[in-house]
Amino acid sequence: MSSAGRAAPDPGLVVAARQGDRRALDDVVAASLPLVYNIVGRALRGHADVDDVVQETLVRVIRHLPALNDPAAYRSWLVAITIRQVRDWDQRRRVALDRDAGLDAIHNVPDPASDFAGMTILRLGLTDQRREVAEATRWLDPDDQELLSLWWLEETGELTRTEVAEAASLSPGHVAVRIHRMKEQIQSARGVVRALRARPGCPDLGAVTAEWDGTPSPLWRKRLARHVRDCAFCGRLGATFLPIDRLLAGMPLLPLPPGLSAHVSSATVPPAAAPAVGPHPPGVAELAVHAPRGLVPYLAAGVVAAVIAITTLVVVLPDDPVAAPSWAGPPPAAPTAVASTSPSPSSAPSPSARQSSKAPVAPAVSSVRKGVGVWNFAGASQALASSKAGWYYTWGTQHPGISTPRGATFVPMIRSAENVTAAELARARAAGPHLLTFNEPDLPEQANMTVARALDLWPQLMATGSRLGSPAVAWGGADPQGWLDRFMTGAEARGHRVDFITLHWYGADFTTAAAVNQLREYLQAVYKRYHKPIWLTEFALIRYDGGRQQFPSQEQQAAFLTAATGMLGQLSYVQRYAWFGLPATDRDRSGLFSDGTRATVIGRAFQAAR
Repeated sequence: MSSAGRAAPDPGLVVAARQGDRRALDDVVAASLPLVYNIVGRALRGHADVDDVVQETLVRVIRHLPALNDPAAYRSWLVAITIRQVRDWDQRRRVALDRDAGLDAIHNVPDPASDFAGMTILRLGLTDQRREVAEATRWLDPDDQELLSLWWLEETGELTRTEVAEAASLSPGHVAVRIHRMKEQIQSARGVVRALRARPGCPDLGAVTAEWDGTPSPLWRKRLARHVRDCAFCGRLGATFLPIDRLLAGMPLLPLPPGLSAHVSSATVPPAAAPAVGPHPPGVAELAVHAPRGLVPYLAAGVVAAVIAITTLVVVLPDDPVAAPSWAGPPPAAPTAVASTSPSPSSAPSPSARQSSKAPVAPAVSSVRKGVGVWNFAGASQALASSKAGWYYTWGTQHPGISTPRGATFVPMIRSAENVTAAELARARAAGPHLLTFNEPDLPEQANMTVARALDLWPQLMATGSRLGSPAVAWGGADPQGWLDRFMTGAEARGHRVDFITLHWYGADFTTAAAVNQLREYLQAVYKRYHKPIWLTEFALIRYDGGRQQFPSQEQQAAFLTAATGMLGQLSYVQRYAWFGLPATDRDRSGLFSDGTRATVIGRAFQAAR
């Protein structure tokens, strides 16, 4: 397989675009368009809305590029934005189908002129078994189309498995299972395709297809594959199949359609220096309010006007652009402290004065699933980098004084009702594809919200377009008529979208085996009740006794962390977890680091965890 990364713009070009070079921005968009088009086109199966979704994706890229921290991570960032736009499109389509039930299902009809499998065969000149693989993708389950768009690019050398897993919001293990299942479907569909094309054909196949209208579908794939498997004549046809990965390795991206590629030229804008606004580098404000001129003919005028109107709000960026996370959004004009929160008010100190924003040298991230709750303390940025966490959060929409390590991501949170403001929601939207919500609404000392209040505010959170986690209850996530159960029932009744379940868990039994089993049983019960992915965003061993906290020994806590993370890796529906928390003090004795360089026994166990 060819090395991944052929579609990524040069990091130097991304830096220049980020700093306001209009020509560089035009080139970055032009270099990004083929990858975006291939992901969207295959995920939407050539639907007539492909161009619109590509357009919306590029608008978001232009809008958020000034906040991109690591130029080398541009491609992963681009893929994540693209997949989110695909999911937003699918959500809108489902709503439209429900609304228009009884009418012609026009929302679900592919554009006959843009069937993606057919275009792949035609434009790449595929023959024989490669052609059969492309045709077989028409028979996949609809839910696999998004994964297919990513996996196809992995097999052709454009993406890595890590990028596929991150874009799909799945663990590497879970994505491997999903891909294996999808490849089995493609393999069975290859047998169907070959049997239908065979000349002379199977004498019995005509009877099986007598009622088939000729349109590939998962239902008919299963029926016809059953015949192929049981039929001696059709079964022999698949004896010469080559492995799919060998057939796809090294294939190029599908070329852009002429009507699309003609609108994107890479040197149409002369470089121009933009005036400096605030402390950020010259040209950032200019970048934030202008789409590249080569893209303008492609973008609808109304969309361009909208993106300009939105991005004119971005006039102040972080003091140190290098320290901004990959998904960081603009801070307010006057920086505010992150609201630190925990199971009790005394567990997390208020953030101290802002420390150096110099980005630390980060070791490799252990896993995109592994995260940690962070509040500011001496050496927080260095400790976060040393932890090898793949993601972190601060119970707010910003992370003042805390630098995002290379390879890691910051996830924003709307902590309580008072944070549901236009400014906070804008920062949350800009900060990334996921949004955590309402911290422990079932506790008076935390978000302290009624279910009705949370449901009333939820549409404002949905409007961010982010993947939304449920409110993170302190306990009782699986209890009938508990806070979370009433919220999820109400959300379903109102048609509110909840993408994953967010949970906290603190074990009072300090025996490792017992604690791990209790955590597993809780997660299993919650998943069985709601059948949604789970993020475990706070967990540790802490016993609460009359308002007092009791902690196990460092060794006991470390043993539990090691065993628990191993167990979590076996639960495919647990997408992410976050330990509570990063700093270790006399009050926070489950913490990982006593300062920027000194990991506790628990911290060393966390570094090794995956």
